[in-house]
Amino acid sequence: MLFGKQPTADHLTAGQHAEDSALAFLRSQGLVLVERNYRCRGGEIDLIMRDGGKIVFVEVRFRSDQRFGGALASVDRHKQARLIHAASHYLAAKHIDRPARFDVAAVSPDQGKLEIQWIKDAFQAG
Repeated sequence: MLFGKQPTADHLTAGQHAEDSALAFLRSQGLVLVERNYRCRGGEIDLIMRDGGKIVFVEVRFRSDQRFGGALASVDRHKQARLIHAASHYLAAKHIDRPARFDVAAVSPDQGKLEIQWIKDAFQAG
């Protein structure tokens, strides 16, 4: 939610476009899409990908301006806890036992294009 208001159609479209762009970028880096928008009670993961033998949980963050710290700063401890919860749920539900990591794809506009900053292993679980 944005300041207590429902997200607008433009905001949702921008977020979807950012996620699509991040997915294309990550694929160009050799990652393989496993699942998109995995939801469970208490959390959601934007992209679940495979990088070699690792499962990669990717949080895509879009920010149109940097006034409040931008996309990277928005992945705070609370958001990390929700991502860790959802990832644990996914691994248990799918009976997956392999190494995993959490990446962040920070997407922001830059001269009419979207700039993607990819942070591998952005934070650790526990």
